[in-house]
Order: sequence, then C-alpha cells, then structure tokens
Amino acid sequence: MKLKTQPENPLEWVALKLNLAPTPLVDTQIAFNAARAIMAGAELGIYEAIGKNSKTADEIAAECKTNTHATKQLLNCLVGVGYLSWSDDKYSLKTKYHKWLLKESESNLISKLRFQLIEWNWMAMLEDYVRTGTTLQLHNSVNEKEWNLYQEGMRDLSVNAAKELAGKIPISKNATSMLDIGGSHGLYSIELCKKYPGLKSTILELPAAIESASAIAKRYDTTGRVSYKGGNALEDDLGSELYDLVMINNVVHHFTPEQNNALAQKIARALKPGGIFIIGEFIRAEKPGEGGVIASASGLYFSVISASGNWSADEIESWQKNAGLKPEKPVTTMTIPGWKMIIARK
Repeated sequence: MKLKTQPENPLEWVALKLNLAPTPLVDTQIAFNAARAIMAGAELGIYEAIGKNSKTADEIAAECKTNTHATKQLLNCLVGVGYLSWSDDKYSLKTKYHKWLLKESESNLISKLRFQLIEWNWMAMLEDYVRTGTTLQLHNSVNEKEWNLYQEGMRDLSVNAAKELAGKIPISKNATSMLDIGGSHGLYSIELCKKYPGLKSTILELPAAIESASAIAKRYDTTGRVSYKGGNALEDDLGSELYDLVMINNVVHHFTPEQNNALAQKIARALKPGGIFIIGEFIRAEKPGEGGVIASASGLYFSVISASGNWSADEIESWQKNAGLKPEKPVTTMTIPGWKMIIARK
C-alpha cells in the first residue's frame, strides 16, 4: 500500500507531471495538518456528534462543547480531506467512514485515533533518536490514562484481524491449551477459543496492564476460557510441553535479538510436540523500499519507540529455527496491511 498525491484539476495534473508543484510541502505541511484534523475529530467527538445525520456547525459545536467558529474551520478541513460532506450549510459523515468512526460500529478506530495524539508526540523525538540512537522505551514512559487508551487503541487494530486470523491459524482441532504472551485485550485468544471449543488460553501480561486489558476482554469473551496471569515472558519459566499454541503479537519489536532468541528457546520447551509458535508483527522489508510506505514508516516508528524496531520475516524465522522449530507458511492479513504471523511448529 502506498500514499500518493492526487491532482484535483487539470492544472494540478500538469504541475505534478512537470514537477512544478512542491510535493515535499504537500507530503508534510498538508499531510500533517490533515492527519491532525482527522485525529482531532475523534478526540473532540465530532464524528459521534454528527452520527448518521446532517448537522450545522452550530449544532455540532453545541454537542461537542467547542467554539463554533473554530469548529467550523475543523469541519471545513474534514470536508476538504474527504471525510465529511457539506450541503445546505450542514455537515455529514461520509457513509464509508461510518464503519471506522462511529462508536456503534465494532470496527471503529476512535480510540486508536485518539491514542495517535500521544504517538504524535513520540514521533517528535525522531531527530533526537537519529542523532543519538536513544529510543523512547514506551512501556516505561506512559501513565495510567495513556496506558488505558493504548489498550483500547490496540483493540481497534485487532478486532477485525482476530476474527480473520482465527480461521487461518493451523492448530489442531483437538488443541486444549494456549499461551498468549502480551495478549493485552485478549481478542486473538477469544476468537480462537470461540472456534475451538476445547481450547483454553492464558494471557501472560505485565501486571500493570492487566486491569485495563482484562476490562476489554470481558466485553467480548463469551467462552469463559480466557484468563490472565501477571508476569514477564523474558524472566518467567514458561514450563515444559504445556501448550498446543504459544502466540506473541506486537511485542518482539521491544526485545533485542538476544532476548528474542532466548525467548524462542523457552517457548520451544513450553510447546507440546506438534505445537506451534506464532509471532505476529508489522514486517520490516528485506530491502529498503520493499513493502511500500507501511513497511517503511512502521519500521521507523518502532525504532523510535522500542528497543529494536520491527523485524524481517527471515530474522523472526531465524529465532524459531535456532530453537529447533520448523517454519511453516506465514499468514497474512487483509485487515492489517503490512502485518503477518510468522509460524513454526515443534
């Protein structure tokens, strides 16, 4: 997937074709203004205030308790970037965004968009990171409010992917035990337990995260077979031949190569014969530019906020191979572009 500047009239088409338009300004000034406007709409409750109706700026401002003049400027920007429509002095949310921006939709991304206001500040550290190599280490940098919003944002990213991947993960129909390391909201475990009636999942999560994470899981778990355990996978004994499946999603970019190799060894011991080890991550391209803007931008982002940044599929497979596991075909998703599950079997 790529982002591309699109001309809106013949003159702009000619300007782009002849390289007369200052595309670096479009890619920066215009892009970050538009991005901030979309996030502000989520933070201020603009989309929810409009809902599936058409409302004036005065009505929207009154519901959001915002300044009318300033609200109108934001609404006009959201019309310009294609999120809202305007007619007869009223604004409406375009139908295709009802799925993503209204809380009545399970697929809504409101919490993730709000959390991106925090991530915005993290990426402001980019120049210092490049100069010094010093990373944020986000798990040591967030307060309780930010942690709760982070967990809800991860729910937003995973609610559709968990359903998609539950039908693609190659575990035995007779599987009974699963360990979900850093499983947060529990959606991946929940969907697998729904699909496999005999399966129980233990989510190993940092103690500080369990309260907010388990609160999300309670909204979705109808199985009663998903439980939480406080701990640290890098430090704790994971046992021997206990699990049919060990899964770790969106976590290993926080670990060094040495830590990931050591963790793979522990997970291999914890698997039953025939059990599988799954690592879900945004995959770093093998060569610069491969994978488009998602691979490139996510690689930079994870480098700023974590110990190592994201990994290539070959690097992830190497930890599994070093632990004596046999790699299988990776599972890709339509619901999270650029993200894969790297799978290996004992």
